[in-house]
Formats: sequence, C-alpha cells, structure tokens
Amino acid sequence: MARLLVVQHCPTPRLSLIGDAVLAGARDDAIEGVEVVVRPALEATVEDVLAADGYLLGTSANLGYLSGALKHFFDTVYDDVREPTAKRPFSYWIRGGYDTTGAERAMESITTGLQWTPAASPLVFTGDVEPHLAAATELGGTLAALLMD
Repeated sequence: MARLLVVQHCPTPRLSLIGDAVLAGARDDAIEGVEVVVRPALEATVEDVLAADGYLLGTSANLGYLSGALKHFFDTVYDDVREPTAKRPFSYWIRGGYDTTGAERAMESITTGLQWTPAASPLVFTGDVEPHLAAATELGGTLAALLMD
C-alpha cells in the first residue's frame, strides 16, 4: 500500500480548516490503496519520511517565512532523507496573513535540495481560508490519487 505523509503546522482554527480540507481530499473514498499518515511538523521523524511514497506539506507564513515548526521538521530530517527520497512526489499549501513570498522561496529551495518532484500546483494564499477550502480538498485528493497502486 502506498503511503502519503502529510506534515503540517496548524496552530489556529483557521489553519486547521485548511488542514482538514486537505485530509478530506486525501481520504476520499474513490482513492484506494493509499494510506494517509498525518504528523504535526514538530513530531514528524526521519522514519516517517523514509516510509512514505509522497509528501504533502502545510504551514502558515509567519512574518513572510515558513513557520518555525515546519522549518524545524526540515532541519531535523534533511540530511537523513535527502538521497533515499529523491524524486518522490510532493506538494504543499501555505497560508499567510499578508505575505507568503519568503515562505514560498524557502519551500522551493528546501524541496529542490531534497530533490523531491513537484506533483501538483501548490496552494498559496493570504487572507481568509474559506474561499480556498475546495482547492485544499482538491490538492489532498490529487496527491493521494497520484500514489494509487
């Protein structure tokens, strides 16, 4: 069975709405043969990353940069997973209050270094989450469907 690892930092109710929508899409009944594993960014491990076939990352943009929690995740796993997970599919979502530029740049730089393969257009936005819930559901469903056996 394929495994999709969702690593996210959702410290607020608004961010949890996006995370929940992503998970609803990934767990759609039409998607078979894919286990969805969810880890908070501060709890995800090297073993979680190595055991997954694809990745979906979610974070807030804090002061225009990745959340400290997601940055901690990357700092913790990077060296141990870079070679064994090269070319695996991934995508991400970033929600910012005002600016996501630095967070997007960091996400692209880190995942390029990991040699992960972009598999779906990321969801990046500022402001209210409600207008983006359908896109979040689609993002989760797309990544999970790509991993179907």
